[in-house]
Amino acid sequence: MPEMPSKLAEIVDEFASAPRDVVLEMLLEYSDAVPPLPADQPGREGMEQVVECQTPFFLRAEVTPQGRVRTLFDCPPEAPTTRAFAGILAEGLAGASPEQVLAVPDDLYQRMGLAQAISPLRVRGGTAVLARLKRQVREQLT
Repeated sequence: MPEMPSKLAEIVDEFASAPRDVVLEMLLEYSDAVPPLPADQPGREGMEQVVECQTPFFLRAEVTPQGRVRTLFDCPPEAPTTRAFAGILAEGLAGASPEQVLAVPDDLYQRMGLAQAISPLRVRGGTAVLARLKRQVREQLT
């Protein structure tokens, strides 16, 4: 059975063991970790909107010919919590195989302890982001 990528597991452990007052600072750091869209991505074309997010959030997961998942995220800088979800996934899933992405637990953000630090609405948005990524990967495998 595949496991989630080790880098993402490390991030989960860091958040889970951090004091509550530090969690928000850590989230802000990850909001800066979202890579810009690459030159071959014309804006939001071909990206899926995550309507559960309070702010405009778009994503795309691509399974490359090398068997790795490439993630693309687009969300405004004035939405740091939502951007943090993208930053965590971008960093934690970098170089991951489709099987590793699909092995990420659906309750990832609860495991990180974020349910105690941010609103349930934001946790729901982050959970929807992960669900969409996994669905897109699954669709490309079939």
